[in-house]
Amino acid sequence: MRAVFILVLCLLGAPVQAGERFVPGFEALPLMAGLEIEPGSAMVFDKPGGRIVEAAATGAVPAARIRGWYEEALPQLGWQPAGAGLFRREGEVLSLAVTRDGAGARVAFRLNPQ
Repeated sequence: MRAVFILVLCLLGAPVQAGERFVPGFEALPLMAGLEIEPGSAMVFDKPGGRIVEAAATGAVPAARIRGWYEEALPQLGWQPAGAGLFRREGEVLSLAVTRDGAGARVAFRLNPQ
Protein backbone atom coordinates (compact mmCIF):
# COMPACT_ATOMS: atom_id res chain seq x y z
CA MET A 1 0.00 0.00 0.00
CA ARG A 2 2.86 2.36 0.80
CA ALA A 3 4.37 1.75 -2.66
CA VAL A 4 1.09 2.75 -4.33
CA PHE A 5 0.97 5.95 -2.27
CA ILE A 6 4.55 6.84 -3.28
CA LEU A 7 3.77 6.09 -6.94
CA VAL A 8 0.73 8.39 -6.85
CA LEU A 9 2.81 11.18 -5.28
CA CYS A 10 5.47 10.79 -7.99
CA LEU A 11 2.88 10.93 -10.75
CA LEU A 12 1.28 14.03 -9.28
CA GLY A 13 4.70 15.67 -8.99
CA ALA A 14 5.42 15.32 -12.72
CA PRO A 15 2.48 16.90 -14.55
CA VAL A 16 2.30 16.87 -18.32
CA GLN A 17 2.31 20.35 -19.79
CA ALA A 18 -1.11 21.24 -21.10
CA GLY A 19 -1.22 21.67 -24.84
CA GLU A 20 2.18 20.05 -25.48
CA ARG A 21 2.23 18.64 -29.00
CA PHE A 22 4.49 16.11 -30.64
CA VAL A 23 5.80 15.49 -34.15
CA PRO A 24 3.69 12.67 -35.66
CA GLY A 25 5.50 9.37 -36.18
CA PHE A 26 8.26 10.21 -33.69
CA GLU A 27 8.28 8.90 -30.14
CA ALA A 28 8.02 11.87 -27.79
CA LEU A 29 9.62 14.44 -30.12
CA PRO A 30 8.01 17.74 -29.08
CA LEU A 31 6.75 20.19 -31.66
CA MET A 32 7.96 23.68 -30.86
CA ALA A 33 5.24 26.24 -30.14
CA GLY A 34 4.55 28.34 -33.23
CA LEU A 35 5.10 25.45 -35.65
CA GLU A 36 2.41 23.49 -37.45
CA ILE A 37 2.88 20.09 -39.11
CA GLU A 38 2.60 20.22 -42.89
CA PRO A 39 -0.37 18.07 -43.90
CA GLY A 40 0.74 14.80 -45.51
CA SER A 41 4.39 15.26 -44.56
CA ALA A 42 4.57 12.50 -41.92
CA MET A 43 5.78 9.12 -43.17
CA VAL A 44 6.99 6.06 -41.27
CA PHE A 45 8.86 3.14 -42.83
CA ASP A 46 9.80 0.05 -40.82
CA LYS A 47 12.54 -2.08 -42.27
CA PRO A 48 14.73 -4.87 -40.88
CA GLY A 49 17.64 -2.50 -40.19
CA GLY A 50 15.48 0.03 -38.31
CA ARG A 51 12.85 2.62 -38.95
CA ILE A 52 12.80 5.72 -41.11
CA VAL A 53 10.51 8.55 -40.06
CA GLU A 54 9.97 11.89 -41.80
CA ALA A 55 7.81 14.91 -41.06
CA ALA A 56 7.94 18.65 -41.69
CA ALA A 57 6.58 21.72 -39.92
CA THR A 58 6.38 25.41 -40.75
CA GLY A 59 5.68 28.55 -38.80
CA ALA A 60 6.29 32.25 -38.41
CA VAL A 61 9.31 31.53 -36.22
CA PRO A 62 12.88 32.59 -37.08
CA ALA A 63 15.07 29.68 -38.22
CA ALA A 64 17.72 30.49 -35.60
CA ARG A 65 15.12 30.28 -32.83
CA ILE A 66 13.97 26.85 -34.05
CA ARG A 67 17.55 25.57 -34.14
CA GLY A 68 18.25 26.91 -30.65
CA TRP A 69 15.07 25.48 -29.19
CA TYR A 70 15.77 21.97 -30.49
CA GLU A 71 19.47 22.17 -29.57
CA GLU A 72 18.36 22.81 -25.98
CA ALA A 73 15.38 20.42 -25.85
CA LEU A 74 16.76 17.31 -27.55
CA PRO A 75 19.68 16.59 -25.15
CA GLN A 76 17.15 16.64 -22.30
CA LEU A 77 15.37 13.78 -24.10
CA GLY A 78 18.54 11.71 -24.45
CA TRP A 79 19.61 12.89 -27.93
CA GLN A 80 23.34 13.62 -28.15
CA PRO A 81 24.52 16.35 -30.56
CA ALA A 82 26.45 14.86 -33.51
CA GLY A 83 27.03 17.86 -35.79
CA ALA A 84 24.97 20.67 -37.27
CA GLY A 85 21.34 19.60 -37.04
CA LEU A 86 22.25 15.99 -36.17
CA PHE A 87 21.50 14.06 -32.99
CA ARG A 88 22.11 10.41 -32.00
CA ARG A 89 20.29 8.16 -29.55
CA GLU A 90 19.96 4.40 -29.15
CA GLY A 91 21.19 3.47 -32.63
CA GLU A 92 19.22 6.15 -34.45
CA VAL A 93 20.16 9.47 -36.04
CA LEU A 94 17.76 12.42 -36.01
CA SER A 95 18.38 15.21 -38.49
CA LEU A 96 16.71 18.62 -38.46
CA ALA A 97 16.97 20.69 -41.63
CA VAL A 98 15.79 24.22 -40.86
CA THR A 99 15.30 26.60 -43.78
CA ARG A 100 13.72 30.02 -44.24
CA ASP A 101 10.18 29.92 -45.56
CA GLY A 102 8.74 33.33 -46.36
CA ALA A 103 8.39 35.30 -43.13
CA GLY A 104 9.13 32.21 -41.04
CA ALA A 105 10.87 28.89 -41.36
CA ARG A 106 10.41 25.23 -42.22
CA VAL A 107 11.93 22.34 -40.32
CA ALA A 108 12.22 18.86 -41.83
CA PHE A 109 12.61 16.06 -39.29
CA ARG A 110 14.19 12.78 -40.42
CA LEU A 111 15.04 9.71 -38.35
CA ASN A 112 17.30 6.95 -39.74
CA PRO A 113 19.03 3.91 -38.30
CA GLN A 114 22.63 4.64 -37.33
